[in-house]
Amino acid sequence: MEAQNLKRLSGFAQNVIPGMGGMDPRQMSMMMRKLGIEVKDIQNVQEIIVRTPDMDYIFDDATVSVMKAQGVETWQISGNPRQVSHEVTLKISDDDVKMVVEQTGCDEKAARQALEASGGDLAEAILALAD
Repeated sequence: MEAQNLKRLSGFAQNVIPGMGGMDPRQMSMMMRKLGIEVKDIQNVQEIIVRTPDMDYIFDDATVSVMKAQGVETWQISGNPRQVSHEVTLKISDDDVKMVVEQTGCDEKAARQALEASGGDLAEAILALAD
């Protein structure tokens, strides 16, 4: 376990401290302790999800390390994420459909199609049907 931590510490330092990649892991560990830098692994990680507005990045089998230096924690995730895209479904309410029908005199099917085409924008749907 100690050898694994030293190896990870050395890898972590390569990313954080340029030019330190060739240093012996034990020397690296001593130097980082002197600088007040602490690195620990998070054990038994089951899943990590990084969520953005468009996509989820899901790490099912990840290695997580936390480096603490000068009161700031830096989390490092290593692994291969799978990407899951967010499907955005537009909900058209019956009230919106009714409003478009009343304003344009079209049938409900045409009103719903216009609302879907306009992304749910009532004014745009009504103007499109009025032409």
